Amino acid sequence: MNSATLWGSWELWGILLLVSLATYVWRAAGATIAAHIDPNGDLVQWFSCLAYGMLAGLISRIVLLPVGILNETPLSDRLAALLVGFAIFFVLKRRTVPSLVASIATFGVLTALRDFGVL
Repeated sequence: MNSATLWGSWELWGILLLVSLATYVWRAAGATIAAHIDPNGDLVQWFSCLAYGMLAGLISRIVLLPVGILNETPLSDRLAALLVGFAIFFVLKRRTVPSLVASIATFGVLTALRDFGVL
């Protein structure tokens, strides 16, 4: 076996070891810090509100100012799907998967009905 090939493989194993070590050091640090965070604390609630605000902004952007093929669909279809999704979300006590499925199904049905000339 060529010594250059052997050295190249050891070099790759060394790099893999260093990269793995760097990854697991940060994972361990995150797990240690997370154990000391109060899930009902003010900072966590602030991040939760921030996440909900960003999600609301993203949904508004997608519905009101769509890009690409979604731009070719009527605003009424997008709003109807959004309203059905929100209604299911609140009726089923904040369950996201059924509301997502209902919203997608509503949008798909409205789009199909428009394609077939029913609407």
